[in-house]
Amino acid sequence: MNSESSPLGEFDLIQRFFKTGGDEMRANSGETIALGIGDDCALLKPNPGEEIAITTDMLIEGRHFFADAHPGLLGRKALAVNLSDLAAMGAKPLGFTLAIALPKADTEWLEAFSKGMFAIANQYSCPLIGGDTTAGPLTISITAFGSTPSGKAIRRSGAKAGDDIWVSGTVGDARLTLAALRHEINLSAIELEEIEHRMHAPVPRIELGIKLRSIASAALDVSDGLLGDLKHILHQSQVGAEVFLDQLPKSASLQKQGEVIQNQFAARGGDDYEICFTAPTEHRNAINVISKELHLPITRIGRITANTRPTEILQLLNNGNLLSDIETAKLLKSFDHFAK
Repeated sequence: MNSESSPLGEFDLIQRFFKTGGDEMRANSGETIALGIGDDCALLKPNPGEEIAITTDMLIEGRHFFADAHPGLLGRKALAVNLSDLAAMGAKPLGFTLAIALPKADTEWLEAFSKGMFAIANQYSCPLIGGDTTAGPLTISITAFGSTPSGKAIRRSGAKAGDDIWVSGTVGDARLTLAALRHEINLSAIELEEIEHRMHAPVPRIELGIKLRSIASAALDVSDGLLGDLKHILHQSQVGAEVFLDQLPKSASLQKQGEVIQNQFAARGGDDYEICFTAPTEHRNAINVISKELHLPITRIGRITANTRPTEILQLLNNGNLLSDIETAKLLKSFDHFAK
């Protein structure tokens, strides 16, 4: 980041880059936010019959994003990944807090970062209501709050044998972008431009999550890899699954790669922030209607099976052929935040 000729203090920094934008959004949020930035706690006033969904995600330089990441895109993504968690629960965003450690208070960087963050905050009516700042290695931690009607939150634990397994959008392009930036795969500048937004500017599927409240039996967002994340549903629901590898939705860009790369990136690539969910078969037509209403592809990729074993069982089929345990294990390895 650029040097700062006149160092900013903590409260000057908050006032200049975050408080004004947060207050402006809070003023337009009705009576849900009783108190925002400036006190020891924010105060929320949910309506009777509502439940509050709370999620926290942390992004660390060198672990979750490159050191030269564009601050505007970084601000946008930092909030988007939290909104994606709310979407998976069927929650409507209410507000969020921001805790950020900065190597130094660079006004140009902060201007771009806050602008990107507030752009998506405004898009989803999710005001900044508090947080903390300090000096340190660049670390961004956001806690987002959302609301659902009582008993309508979509949990990971509701999948039943016979349910369909679905995923929104396409999967694998964020991993393909990362591979190109790491020079693992050669893409032209035009090819990279077509897909890099999937890594830098994910779209939280808030509208989809809300529409799935009375349809999905279980759901989560795809952050660490589709199949690895799906295993969380299987574990929480104590069920198994059959997934059709050849049915995973892939973009035209990913389909230009060899079959091995396609399957690896779609199955375990991560950073897609699509919604993977299960639903009874009688809801297939309703899901297709939602897909058309949102202009968003939603693809059926498998089915939930009964499981009497102590661990979840996930079987992969490719063009009708069952993959070996070794092949399956390779595609189930999702992103590990502590792996080297």
